[in-house]
Amino acid sequence: MSPREIVVVALAGMGTVFNLLSVVGLLRMPDLYMRMQATTKATTLGLLLVMAALSVHFAQPGETVKAVLVILFLFLTQPIAAHMIARAGYRTDVPLWAGSVTDELAAAESASRIEDPSGL
Repeated sequence: MSPREIVVVALAGMGTVFNLLSVVGLLRMPDLYMRMQATTKATTLGLLLVMAALSVHFAQPGETVKAVLVILFLFLTQPIAAHMIARAGYRTDVPLWAGSVTDELAAAESASRIEDPSGL
Protein backbone atom coordinates (compact mmCIF):
# COMPACT_ATOMS: atom_id res chain seq x y z
CA MET A 1 0.00 0.00 0.00
CA SER A 2 1.20 3.46 -0.83
CA PRO A 3 1.28 6.19 1.83
CA ARG A 4 -1.57 7.98 0.10
CA GLU A 5 -3.75 4.86 0.25
CA ILE A 6 -2.95 4.50 3.95
CA VAL A 7 -4.08 8.09 4.57
CA VAL A 8 -7.28 7.51 2.58
CA VAL A 9 -8.09 4.32 4.50
CA ALA A 10 -7.31 5.99 7.84
CA LEU A 11 -9.49 9.03 7.10
CA ALA A 12 -12.36 6.96 5.74
CA GLY A 13 -12.08 4.54 8.66
CA MET A 14 -12.17 7.31 11.24
CA GLY A 15 -15.12 8.91 9.44
CA THR A 16 -16.95 5.59 9.50
CA VAL A 17 -16.26 5.20 13.22
CA PHE A 18 -17.70 8.65 13.97
CA ASN A 19 -20.77 7.91 11.86
CA LEU A 20 -21.18 4.62 13.73
CA LEU A 21 -20.90 6.52 17.04
CA SER A 22 -23.64 8.80 15.76
CA VAL A 23 -25.92 5.82 15.27
CA VAL A 24 -25.05 4.48 18.73
CA GLY A 25 -25.84 7.91 20.20
CA LEU A 26 -29.16 7.95 18.38
CA LEU A 27 -30.08 4.58 19.83
CA ARG A 28 -28.73 5.07 23.35
CA MET A 29 -29.57 8.64 24.30
CA PRO A 30 -32.75 9.05 26.35
CA ASP A 31 -34.43 12.09 24.81
CA LEU A 32 -34.72 14.16 21.64
CA TYR A 33 -32.27 16.83 22.72
CA MET A 34 -29.43 14.46 23.59
CA ARG A 35 -30.04 12.37 20.47
CA MET A 36 -29.94 15.47 18.33
CA GLN A 37 -26.66 16.63 19.85
CA ALA A 38 -25.01 13.21 19.50
CA THR A 39 -26.05 12.72 15.90
CA THR A 40 -25.28 16.27 14.75
CA LYS A 41 -21.77 16.47 16.16
CA ALA A 42 -20.62 12.96 15.31
CA THR A 43 -22.13 12.94 11.84
CA THR A 44 -20.57 16.28 10.97
CA LEU A 45 -17.11 15.13 11.99
CA GLY A 46 -17.61 11.75 10.31
CA LEU A 47 -18.62 13.32 7.03
CA LEU A 48 -15.73 15.79 7.23
CA LEU A 49 -13.29 12.88 7.49
CA VAL A 50 -14.95 10.94 4.66
CA MET A 51 -14.86 14.02 2.42
CA ALA A 52 -11.19 14.52 3.30
CA ALA A 53 -10.56 10.89 2.32
CA LEU A 54 -12.29 11.44 -1.02
CA SER A 55 -10.28 14.59 -1.61
CA VAL A 56 -6.98 12.79 -0.92
CA HIS A 57 -8.01 9.76 -2.97
CA PHE A 58 -8.91 11.66 -6.13
CA ALA A 59 -6.27 14.40 -5.67
CA GLN A 60 -7.81 16.61 -8.33
CA PRO A 61 -8.61 20.28 -7.77
CA GLY A 62 -12.21 19.94 -8.94
CA GLU A 63 -12.94 17.06 -6.57
CA THR A 64 -11.23 18.84 -3.69
CA VAL A 65 -13.34 21.97 -4.28
CA LYS A 66 -16.51 19.84 -4.27
CA ALA A 67 -15.47 18.16 -1.01
CA VAL A 68 -14.70 21.51 0.61
CA LEU A 69 -18.06 22.90 -0.53
CA VAL A 70 -19.88 19.90 0.97
CA ILE A 71 -17.99 20.38 4.25
CA LEU A 72 -18.77 24.13 4.32
CA PHE A 73 -22.42 23.49 3.56
CA LEU A 74 -22.63 21.01 6.41
CA PHE A 75 -20.82 23.27 8.85
CA LEU A 76 -23.23 26.09 8.01
CA THR A 77 -26.46 24.08 8.03
CA GLN A 78 -26.01 21.46 10.77
CA PRO A 79 -25.99 23.88 13.73
CA ILE A 80 -28.97 25.78 12.35
CA ALA A 81 -30.92 22.58 11.70
CA ALA A 82 -30.10 21.23 15.16
CA HIS A 83 -31.21 24.48 16.75
CA MET A 84 -34.47 24.50 14.82
CA ILE A 85 -35.23 20.87 15.68
CA ALA A 86 -34.54 21.51 19.36
CA ARG A 87 -36.72 24.63 19.42
CA ALA A 88 -39.55 22.86 17.60
CA GLY A 89 -39.32 19.96 20.04
CA TYR A 90 -39.33 22.30 23.00
CA ARG A 91 -42.22 24.38 21.69
CA THR A 92 -44.32 21.25 21.04
CA ASP A 93 -43.65 20.05 24.60
CA VAL A 94 -41.40 17.11 23.83
CA PRO A 95 -40.45 16.06 27.35
CA LEU A 96 -36.95 16.31 28.75
CA TRP A 97 -35.32 13.18 30.10
CA ALA A 98 -36.38 12.46 33.69
CA GLY A 99 -32.73 12.71 34.77
CA SER A 100 -32.35 16.26 33.44
CA VAL A 101 -31.21 18.55 36.22
CA THR A 102 -32.38 21.91 34.93
CA ASP A 103 -34.36 23.49 32.13
CA GLU A 104 -32.46 26.69 31.39
CA LEU A 105 -34.70 27.72 28.52
CA ALA A 106 -37.80 27.66 30.73
CA ALA A 107 -36.02 29.83 33.28
CA ALA A 108 -34.91 32.28 30.59
CA GLU A 109 -38.39 32.46 29.07
CA SER A 110 -40.07 33.03 32.43
CA ALA A 111 -37.55 35.79 33.21
CA SER A 112 -38.27 37.49 29.88
CA ARG A 113 -42.02 37.33 30.57
CA ILE A 114 -41.50 39.06 33.91
CA GLU A 115 -39.44 41.82 32.28
CA ASP A 116 -41.98 42.36 29.49
CA PRO A 117 -45.51 41.83 30.88
CA SER A 118 -47.12 42.83 27.58
CA GLY A 119 -46.04 39.51 26.04
CA LEU A 120 -44.60 41.16 22.93
